[in-house]
Amino acid sequence: MTVTRLQIVRRGLSNRCPNCGGKTLFKEGTLFQVNPACPVCGMKIERDEGSFLGAMSLNYGITIIGFLVPVLLLYMGGLLPGVAAAIIAGVGAFGFPLLFYRSSRSWWLMNYYFFLPQHLPANLGAVRKGEDQNI
Repeated sequence: MTVTRLQIVRRGLSNRCPNCGGKTLFKEGTLFQVNPACPVCGMKIERDEGSFLGAMSLNYGITIIGFLVPVLLLYMGGLLPGVAAAIIAGVGAFGFPLLFYRSSRSWWLMNYYFFLPQHLPANLGAVRKGEDQNI
């Protein structure tokens, strides 16, 4: 394989194109607008509705597990009063997904290509030639 699983993970964690490694997932100057294709390598980033729904599910899951459950545990442990916990949870339930949006889109691509690295355009030639089929 031209692009290894380790490279896919590194690129996913740093919000880069999984195919070429360019910082091109999002349109320059925008926070939330995803490029339909990578301007460097041409790989389609917006493949189908599943990419959006998968990233949204990942985002909500991380919000619940990584933010709301700890706030609940702090409240139940007596470290946060009820009103403070409710305010933090309410603000965080909307704010955390916004802050995590870019990472969730990148992490979803990372997960997809981690399990199916042969779908990356950079790896298609190697698969056709029969190289390194031990993904």
